[in-house]
Amino acid sequence: MKNKKDYSIIIGGAAGQGSRKAGLIIAKLFNNLGYNVFISEDYQSLIKGGHNFSVVRISDSQRFSTHEKADFLLALDANTITRHEKSLEEKGCIVFNKDKVKREKGVGIASDTITKELGGLPIMSNTALIAGFSKAMGIEWKVLEDALRKELTKGIEKNLEIAKKAYEEIKTVLTLEKIKADPDPLLTGNEAIALGAVKAGLDIYYAYPMTPATSILHYLAEHEKDFNIIVSQLENEIAVINSAVGSAYAGKRSMVGTSGGGFALMTEGISLAAMAETPVLIISSQRSGPATGVPTYGSQADLLFTLNSGHGDFVRFIVAPSDANECCYWSGKLLNLAWKYQTPAILLVDKELSESTFEFDEKILKTIKKEKPVLWSGKGEYKRYANSKSGISPMAFPGDKAVVKGTSYEHDEKGISVEDSETIILMQEKRLRKFEEMRAEVDLLEAVKVYGNKKSKKAIVSWGSTKGSALEVAEKLGLKFIQPLILQPFPKKQFEKALKGVDKLILVECSASGQMEKLLNCNGIKVDKKILKYDMRPFTVEELERKLKNI
Repeated sequence: MKNKKDYSIIIGGAAGQGSRKAGLIIAKLFNNLGYNVFISEDYQSLIKGGHNFSVVRISDSQRFSTHEKADFLLALDANTITRHEKSLEEKGCIVFNKDKVKREKGVGIASDTITKELGGLPIMSNTALIAGFSKAMGIEWKVLEDALRKELTKGIEKNLEIAKKAYEEIKTVLTLEKIKADPDPLLTGNEAIALGAVKAGLDIYYAYPMTPATSILHYLAEHEKDFNIIVSQLENEIAVINSAVGSAYAGKRSMVGTSGGGFALMTEGISLAAMAETPVLIISSQRSGPATGVPTYGSQADLLFTLNSGHGDFVRFIVAPSDANECCYWSGKLLNLAWKYQTPAILLVDKELSESTFEFDEKILKTIKKEKPVLWSGKGEYKRYANSKSGISPMAFPGDKAVVKGTSYEHDEKGISVEDSETIILMQEKRLRKFEEMRAEVDLLEAVKVYGNKKSKKAIVSWGSTKGSALEVAEKLGLKFIQPLILQPFPKKQFEKALKGVDKLILVECSASGQMEKLLNCNGIKVDKKILKYDMRPFTVEELERKLKNI
């Protein structure tokens, strides 16, 4: 196989066989050689017996998308070959366990035999396959050994013994050189979200497990002592949001995580947070719907629901990042903004973004710090909902020698329930003034990003994880690419500036209805064409390129 700088590798097997771990180890091998790495995960809603696979893309440039065709297929079982052989490039190579799969073409490794002869556990046959693949790809033994020592926590010496034997039995197909001296670490979107919130002063994380947000819960629970936070798994999402509102009322920075169905249960609690002017950060990671949908696959069809969640008139922040760096920065920024404006804030992500693995720029962490909200001075009579010019009232917490009211009812400045017209109008307008302050703040932030050919009269607009494939195709075809980051308050001025000179705007979105078009229409922006995908899988680069060329 001819050397190049962009490879796609599929690693697949049955649930429980360790395909995801194998994919991560392989990704880190290339990461250590200085290649840019992106991993997209695909798994069925089955604990055992389903087919799982990872698509690892390695490149000399940063990419957050996948190709239709793979250069290598690493098969942990025969079913993987049956499912994915058609996805191989014409000169692609299959690496397989020849003790279980009988075929002439490809790189066969007697991984079961090697593992048994050396007294290893059956799962260690994966190590033999990884080692054989590494040798075929021209990866030096020292690089493989270092990666295995870092990633395998049990039976390391036995695994290395098995790996060494398999490595020595395979011939090299490629020769890869190190292209970058200091590779960036690899993080999933959910791990980046967790780190950003911790840097901004997160105190408590509440959740009920729901794919694809669950790994935030796992990651924070694993590092609870390291981060000096509290992690609480509760009985349902109603308990989760109400507990977060309660702890925020007591002065603790709180975050929750869920997906569409769980977010639906939280909407009354979000309205409570708005009325009580209690800051809380909600992570909503979209998956397919309606209802349970396809539980382990993704979509971008919760946008309008998120924008309109909760009843009554109230304000919130909504941000949709597109990669691990943005996930980290905006989870921290939103936590601070929620506390500054005493309002709910929502980070809208999706399955592809939450569970994919990205290269992460650690310098992002240095840009995030805990910002101080508007606090009560301790002088005079305390009014929790003081009618200030900005709409933001100084905060006090129980124990601050003040009577601190928190209420779901309409109320006066002290928090006493009211029903008279004058006070109702006063407090509604007081809360809405915050929205104008928030809109002004958005104008100061990078709320819309522009990439590609900035002089092109044709532009793609896309958001969230779909940016990966859309940006790559835009660059290839010489188009402008526009990415709205902040969705509420909508950055109309910045978006209109991005549209300057554009006479054709094409929306690319993973939904059946094109929900971003409706948001843009509400702000006087017209979409000329839509490219929509709703099989709950992300766009591949080639698929999107074909669709764009057709219009």
